[in-house]
Amino acid sequence: MKRTMAKKKPTKEPADQPGFEEALRRLEEIVQLLEEGEIGLGEALARYEEGVKLLRQSYNLLQHAERRIELLSGVDAEGNPVCEPFGDQADPHSRGMG
Repeated sequence: MKRTMAKKKPTKEPADQPGFEEALRRLEEIVQLLEEGEIGLGEALARYEEGVKLLRQSYNLLQHAERRIELLSGVDAEGNPVCEPFGDQADPHSRGMG
């Protein structure tokens, strides 16, 4: 039986939400539109709301990336060591100690 390698799953971004780089690009477009002041109040408010949503999403993506880096590097943002058991060390019952 031929085995195939599992493909790496993409990050958990819903299809309707852009990735970080796309969100940043769109935020820059929105800022430019608002700074030009050539759109009406209703359109400006709609773009502002879109910008706030993109900003929150981008912040969440950055926080997630930071947590992943902390886990991979073994230190948190303040430089303190991250001490989390992993593998069979996380559950004493899995080693027959319970």
